[in-house]
Amino acid sequence: MEDLTLYPKKIIALARNPKHLGRMNDPTSSAYLKGRCGEEMEFYLVIKERIIEDIKFYSEGCIATRVCGSMAAELAKGKSIDQALGISPQQIIDALNGLPKEHSHCSILAVSTLYKAIVDYLFKK
Repeated sequence: MEDLTLYPKKIIALARNPKHLGRMNDPTSSAYLKGRCGEEMEFYLVIKERIIEDIKFYSEGCIATRVCGSMAAELAKGKSIDQALGISPQQIIDALNGLPKEHSHCSILAVSTLYKAIVDYLFKK
């Protein structure tokens, strides 16, 4: 079990009740990436008229990976494709307000997987 004392209360609460966690059966687009650390992440998007109407992510990784995926999904939902492509790893770190530095790579994995799902959509068009 991961040491929860490394994380602030906001991150622990989000880890226990992550928003947008799950998989979709029929997304508009999807993506999977495995990070250099071995963590895996998936993103599923429902896009209509270039707006991300619904979004899910899935990861069985560490707390940091799950909360970064959750925050990336939260920041992207309801946004246009162009706005979602503007989400940065630093925005996720800032929104989480307390992600330990040694887990900053988790924000990169989340954003990279989100971008890959958007590219999947763009290649289908």
